Amino acid sequence: MRRVSIFGATGSIGCNTLDLIARDPEAYEVVALTGGRNVAKLAKQARAFGAKIAVVADEGDLDDLRDALRGSGVEAGAGRQAILEAAARPVDWAMSAIVGAAGLEPGLAALRNGGTLALANKESLVCAGPLLMETARRHGATILPVDSEHSAVFQALTGERMEAVERVIITASGGAFRDWPIERLATATAAEAATHPNWDMGQRITIDSASMFNKALELIETREFFGVDPARIEVLVHPESLIHAIVGFTDGGLMAHVGPHDMRHAIGYALNWPDRAHIPVERLDFAAMGRLTFEAPDEVKYPALRLAREVMRDRGLSGTVFNGAKERALDHFIAGRISFLHMAETVERVLNIMSSERLGIDASTLDMVRNADETARKRVDEVLPRLTS
Repeated sequence: MRRVSIFGATGSIGCNTLDLIARDPEAYEVVALTGGRNVAKLAKQARAFGAKIAVVADEGDLDDLRDALRGSGVEAGAGRQAILEAAARPVDWAMSAIVGAAGLEPGLAALRNGGTLALANKESLVCAGPLLMETARRHGATILPVDSEHSAVFQALTGERMEAVERVIITASGGAFRDWPIERLATATAAEAATHPNWDMGQRITIDSASMFNKALELIETREFFGVDPARIEVLVHPESLIHAIVGFTDGGLMAHVGPHDMRHAIGYALNWPDRAHIPVERLDFAAMGRLTFEAPDEVKYPALRLAREVMRDRGLSGTVFNGAKERALDHFIAGRISFLHMAETVERVLNIMSSERLGIDASTLDMVRNADETARKRVDEVLPRLTS
C-alpha cells in the first residue's frame, strides 16, 4: 500500500487525483490533504479517504474544519505552518497542486522525504527551479511533471538521450480569447476570461490561459525541468488541445503525445509511473476528429510569451519576479482595478524596475526567493497608480 498526500486537494487537480485513487482504494493510504477556503469539501474528502490529517489554508477556518471533522478521527490543522508540517509527513508519493507561489514550500518539504513529488504547481519551477531540482537530488527524491504539456514531453523522452533533442514544442489552446482581435481585449472582463473552450480548470489558471501567462510559465518550466536551451523551445497554438507536446530529434523525427483534454491522464501517468495503468479517459477516434489545426502564437497579442523568453535569458530571480508580479496583477484584474491588457504591461514594468534595482540574482535559497516574490508584489501596487492614470 502506497502512502500519498495531496496538497491542493479541493482544486481540479486534487479532485481528479482523488478520483483515480478512489478507483483502487486498497492500493493507497491517504496521509494528508490540504485545501483552500472550501472547508466542507476538504472535510468530506478527508472523511471519505480516511486521511490522517486535513489542513485548511486560512487559520480563521480552523474551528469550522474541526467541527466538520468531529468524530472522524481525522486531525485538523490550519495555516502555513500546519501545511508545511503535513507536507513533512513521510509518504511515498505527493501531489503538489496548490495554486501559485504558495505551493513552493510544501513541495520542498515533501521532497525532503525522498519520495516522489508529482508537480502540478508550475510556479515552483518558475520561481525556484534550481533550488527545487537540487533539493530533489540531495534527498534522492523524484519529481514527475503533471502539467499536460510537460507530462507529454516527459513521456516522449522515455528511452531517449537529451543530446538527441533538437526542439521541444508545447501546445496552447489559445484560451478564451483565441479568436478575439487585439482591439477587443482592452474591454475583456474577468468573467469572459475565466471561460475555457476545452479544459475545466479554476478561475485563476483559466484567466492565465486567456492571457497566455500560463503558457509563458510553461515555457520557463520546460527550460528548468528538462534543461533545454530556450532557443529550442517553441509554442504552437493548437485549438483542439489533443496534441499536448511534440519533441523533435536531430534526425528530423518528431514524437508527438496525443490524448484527450482530461487531466486524469497526466495525473494517472505520474501516479502509476514507471508503469502504466488503466485510466478512465476518452479513447480518441481519429476518423471522427477530422483534422487537427495549428498556428503560430501572436506575441503582440500575447506579450507574456516575449517576457518569458526574457526571463529564461536572465534566469536568477527573474522567474520569481515574473510570477509574483503576474499573480498580483491578476489579483487586480479579477478585482476590476486594471484591464486585461494592463496585466502584461504591469509585469513588464516590474521586471524592468527590479532589474534596474539589481535585486540579487541568486535564487539558491528560499529566503532569497521569498524576498524577491514579496518585493515584486509590492512593486505592482506601486506601479498601478501610474499605469491607470
